[in-house]
Amino acid sequence: MTRATAVRPAPVTAPATAAGTPGRPGRRLAWRRSTTPLLLVLGWELAARSGLLAAEKLPAPSTVLATGWRLTRDGTLLTHLLDSLTRAGVGLLIGGGLAVLLGALAGLLRIGDDLVDPPVQMARMLPHLGLVPLLIIWVGIGESLKISLVALGAFFPLYFNTYAGIRDIDERLVEAARTCGLGALARLRHVVLPGALPALFLGLRLAIGAAWLSLVVGEQVNAQTGIGFLMMEAREFSQTDVVVLGLLVYALLGLLSDVAIRIVERRTLTWRRGLRAS
Repeated sequence: MTRATAVRPAPVTAPATAAGTPGRPGRRLAWRRSTTPLLLVLGWELAARSGLLAAEKLPAPSTVLATGWRLTRDGTLLTHLLDSLTRAGVGLLIGGGLAVLLGALAGLLRIGDDLVDPPVQMARMLPHLGLVPLLIIWVGIGESLKISLVALGAFFPLYFNTYAGIRDIDERLVEAARTCGLGALARLRHVVLPGALPALFLGLRLAIGAAWLSLVVGEQVNAQTGIGFLMMEAREFSQTDVVVLGLLVYALLGLLSDVAIRIVERRTLTWRRGLRAS
C-alpha cells in the first residue's frame, strides 16, 4: 500500500497590471499623463522667448502666470471667477435637473416618450449658441441670458444619455426583478438606476463641458463681471496676457470638473468591470 503524498497548493501571487508589474490593475503614474502638457508648455515658453512667437500675439506662459498672480493678489481674478462659477452652477443645476427629469420620463413611460422625445429631438438640431439673438429678445441681456445659455448647453447631452441609459437596460433584468416581487420603486432603485448610471455620468461630463463653452459666449454679451468679461475688457486694451489667462482659467475649470466627475464615477461604479487600456 503506497503512502499518500501531500499536495501543496500553488502560491498565490498578486495580479499584474497591464504593464506587468504587481499592483492594482489600470493604475497609471501621474507623470505619464502630464508629460505631453508639460512638453507643450515648455515648447511654448521657448518659442516665445526666442522670438518665434510675438509677445503681443501670444505671450510666454511665464508672463501669463505672472499676470495671473498679479490679478490674484489684488482680488480681481477671484471676484470674476466666483461670478463665473455661480452662473455655471445655477445653469447646470437648472438644465441638468430638467434633463434628468424629462429623460427619465421619456425613457420609462411610453406616453412620455411620445410627448417629450419628439420636440427634444427637433430642438437638438438647433445650435443653442445660435439662439443668442432670440434669447436676448426673450430674457434680455442680463444674468438670465448667461444662465439660460448654460442651461441649454447642459440640457441636451444629459437628456440623451439619461434616455439612452434607461433604454439600454436589459428588459430581462426588469422582468426578473418583477418576478422576484420587487415593486416599481424597488425596480427603479435596484435595476434601472444602477443600469443607467454609466450613461448618466457620461452625460454629466459632456454637459459640464458644454456648460463651460456656453458660459464663454454668454459672459461676452453685456457682462460686468466674470472671466469672459475680463477677457473682453482686456481685448479692448490689447492685453493679450489677460486674454490667454482667461482661456487657461476656463480650460482648468473644465479639466478639474471632469476629473472630479471621473473620481465620483469610479467610486460609485465599483461593481463595473470595463475594458482597460493595455
